[in-house]
Amino acid sequence: MSAISVGQAVVLGVVEGVTEFLPVSSTGHLKITEGLMGIPVDDKSVVAFSAVIQVGAIAAVLVYFFKDIVRIMSAWFRGLANREERYHHDYKFAWWVIFATMPIVVVGLAAKPFIEGPLGSLWVVAGSLIAGSVVMWCADQMGRHKRGEDDTSFKDAMLVGSSQILALLFPGFSRSGATMSTALILDLDRVAATRLSFFLGLPALTGAGIYELKDALGASVGAVPLAVGTVVSFVVAYASIAWLLKFVAKHSFNAFVVYRILIGLLLLGLLGTGVLSS
Repeated sequence: MSAISVGQAVVLGVVEGVTEFLPVSSTGHLKITEGLMGIPVDDKSVVAFSAVIQVGAIAAVLVYFFKDIVRIMSAWFRGLANREERYHHDYKFAWWVIFATMPIVVVGLAAKPFIEGPLGSLWVVAGSLIAGSVVMWCADQMGRHKRGEDDTSFKDAMLVGSSQILALLFPGFSRSGATMSTALILDLDRVAATRLSFFLGLPALTGAGIYELKDALGASVGAVPLAVGTVVSFVVAYASIAWLLKFVAKHSFNAFVVYRILIGLLLLGLLGTGVLSS
């Protein structure tokens, strides 16, 4: 029997698609949803399932930002062959994304036993949701929102990319929340911070999904639920991306801050009353 049914895969695909790029922690929401549906959140194949269906959300980014990605990659390939092209911002940005991904790869491989073990506790998720909310609120208040996407530098990319480690070690902190908050502290405007978060998430999340595929296809999770969850994640994530970019262009992150705190408190209550097991 599969640890995840097709119906459960649909639900988890929706949750992943909605929350992957919103600064509310997709990992936290997936763990809460799995717990409520009676799915063993510490099962190795279930953890892998969550990582693999992220590929659906990543595919949504590739489709949504297809023109931007083609422009950046074209500049990168031109720069490899032509020295004069190396002064182009898109060429340099492509390298920045590569270098900014390295810290999370190193930490992810080194800390894998802890991430899948004690750091995967729902108590950690609840605490990280609330702590991340405080960080996000402070970042939104501190940031001057005066720099656009073309103003980003290598330093910006490295700091924002490295901040993904917070979400890796503390599920519930949110990868999007950590990267957007860091970008806001660096005075990027909300749209630039959001787009930078998308681009920097592409290599890390894609790599994690491919790396975990072998475990997700193990004895506990079937190929059909995995495929369904990934496809649903893609469709929902595409709509979520479009909505988020329109939202941050006109609003602060306060709504996400309040929502995260409420979810964190709710999770603490469910754990404290025994409705959910950590």
